[in-house]
Amino acid sequence: MRLETPRLLIRNWRDRDRELFFRINSDDRVMAFFPFRRDREQADRLFDMLRDGIARNGYGFAALELRATGAPIGFAGLQPAGLEPVLPAETFEIGWRLAPEFWGNGYASEAARALLAYGFDDLGLDEIVSFAVWNNTRSTAVMERIGMRRDPEADFDHPKVPETHPDLRRHVLYRLSREAWRARAEP
Repeated sequence: MRLETPRLLIRNWRDRDRELFFRINSDDRVMAFFPFRRDREQADRLFDMLRDGIARNGYGFAALELRATGAPIGFAGLQPAGLEPVLPAETFEIGWRLAPEFWGNGYASEAARALLAYGFDDLGLDEIVSFAVWNNTRSTAVMERIGMRRDPEADFDHPKVPETHPDLRRHVLYRLSREAWRARAEP
């Protein structure tokens, strides 16, 4: 997978990205809505898994690179949600995570729009979802900016968040169908 936007390159991971990947997965600000932080070994294991998955499948959470400088800034991507029975097995989610110094520049929205086009046009997906902790307004704002709409009837308690973190269990679900995306893209 290699996608370009006006400011970003969305590509598979390279070894030079490992430090940034570890940093964003262990940063308290970035991971504020997650019940864990990854140590270096855990981050490296996930890094390898994501890189191999993208190489094998052509999708996944991929590196975001600034085209102007070549600097990695975080990741964004599409992947199976893996939340059965909360969501059907064929459900694809879109997600993102950026280093804090790159927040507020529209990079997540820019990457997400390119990924939606890839998901609907190239992968042939009928629907893409996204979800976040109910009060994660930064993420839900991106979801709304890219045309996703909340489905309050489908909000859920995340089955992978331990009971020891009740404030992080409740998640809101946003959806975008291929038809709604195409209608939004038409002039």
